[in-house]
Amino acid sequence: MTRDEALAYCLAKPGAWADTPWEGDVVVKVGPKIFAFVGSPGGDTVGLKCAATRDEANEWLDRFPDDATVMPYIGRSGWNSLRLDAAIHDPDLLEAIDFSYTWVVSRLRKRDRPPQP
Repeated sequence: MTRDEALAYCLAKPGAWADTPWEGDVVVKVGPKIFAFVGSPGGDTVGLKCAATRDEANEWLDRFPDDATVMPYIGRSGWNSLRLDAAIHDPDLLEAIDFSYTWVVSRLRKRDRPPQP
């Protein structure tokens, strides 16, 4: 999966929108909250909430030691950087994006949640 494919998949989620809070770096939000750090064009990772806890998110590090890392600053909360176009297969990446989106939506105030199909 390429960065552009990951970005398109994220943006296809209900209520998802792209933001650039840091010059050149794209994040995808639902409501006011980020669920994916896509980075700059040409980037090769996507940052996602991979589990509810750091211990659970470590499964990604164990399964893909060369392609999954703890995200700086927010990694202690279960966020990982996952390398695109590497050993992590597309279905696993899509599952991780889905989890991150669903987890973030579940923590939004009801009025900020997008209508679900």
